[in-house]
Amino acid sequence: MAESCNSRGFSWLMKSCFPNPQQESRRETTYLIKVSDKIRSENRLHSQQTSFYSLPEDLLLECLSRVSSTSLPSVSLVCRRWSQLLDSSAFSDLRRNHGLLHQTVFALAVTDFGVHAANHRIGEESSWKITSFPAIQIVTQEIFEASFSHARLSAIGRGIYILGRNATVRYDTWTGTVTSRSPMIFPRKKFAAAVVSGKIYISGGAALTASVEEYDTESDTWRIVAEAPRRRYGCIGASVDGIFYVIGGLKIGGRSEVTRGGGTEAHVYASSMDLYDVEARVWLRSRAVPGGGCVVAACAAGGYVYVLASHAVELSFWRYDGRRSGAFGEWCRIKSPPLPAQVRLDSTVRFCCVGVREKVVLVQVLGCIDDLLRRSGRSCRGLKEGLVLVYDSEAGDWSRGADLPEIIRRAACVCIEC
Repeated sequence: MAESCNSRGFSWLMKSCFPNPQQESRRETTYLIKVSDKIRSENRLHSQQTSFYSLPEDLLLECLSRVSSTSLPSVSLVCRRWSQLLDSSAFSDLRRNHGLLHQTVFALAVTDFGVHAANHRIGEESSWKITSFPAIQIVTQEIFEASFSHARLSAIGRGIYILGRNATVRYDTWTGTVTSRSPMIFPRKKFAAAVVSGKIYISGGAALTASVEEYDTESDTWRIVAEAPRRRYGCIGASVDGIFYVIGGLKIGGRSEVTRGGGTEAHVYASSMDLYDVEARVWLRSRAVPGGGCVVAACAAGGYVYVLASHAVELSFWRYDGRRSGAFGEWCRIKSPPLPAQVRLDSTVRFCCVGVREKVVLVQVLGCIDDLLRRSGRSCRGLKEGLVLVYDSEAGDWSRGADLPEIIRRAACVCIEC
């Protein structure tokens, strides 16, 4: 018997029962080549028919929501569809879920050369980031100079609306672009402004009207929605739980008190606030600010209205419960801000107050170029502008924040999620 088997000794039938390794290898290779060619053909066809742009809206939103903040300006310019998606609430919700949205304080200052903006995330050690844009290109020189000396700010979505006497400008915090919007129906100065349910409400700041105006950002239209119970000048606006608060200011009397320059001669402090229920379209009972004095700053944060009042030689800080489901209407005095000794509590110093979640950010602003000081010739040398103090409502204490940059003067502040 042979030591090894010889295939020649097998019959054809027997050899058919045992596969030929070389033949099977060639067969498998042929099969793999055919499959590979088919896959490449399908991929070429798929690449020709499918693109990133043709993705379903939910997948496209998911992809765009993960783009870095520095790339968003470029993304918004790709096409109209992408720009609309970036403006949608779904996009903001996705970025918020991914931890890419943060509460940021913006300080805007208007100069002869345009508008300077500085932004800072409270609680971080980083300094303020400065950007500038020539808003004077959007409106005429005459309107620019007359409108924005005492502008108010309102934030909706990623846009900051700069509300001036005769003009309105929208600043896009993502793209850095500036667009002109419709001005208010009545020219106003030092009025109250606040955002309620995605719309801007303003009141006060005009001697000849007590009208409350509502601004719809989508249609870019203003309309009158109510008449205020009293006329105020230099008042401050805030909103909590659907209520528009018109706080402080000076009481304005009849037409006889209007001066030739269009201002007023009212000198009586309005140490109170009017409450307008936006949904019900009714005014609630007005509330007096405890302790009286002049309301120099106010804002809303965490369901409360915070009011800073000046009493010539000291400041008092108050918290009003604006929660409908809480102790609505109750006042509580809290710790006053620890201002440096060199800060004088007179007309030289102004304050700007903004709420950031459960915190209150107070910015000291010098008003040295106000008309009153310009006429009196007083000097503000030695006083530092841009002091930032932060009140933590949970800890019940104040802390020092990063000072505003020197280029920012007479700033108006607002908090926006970006």
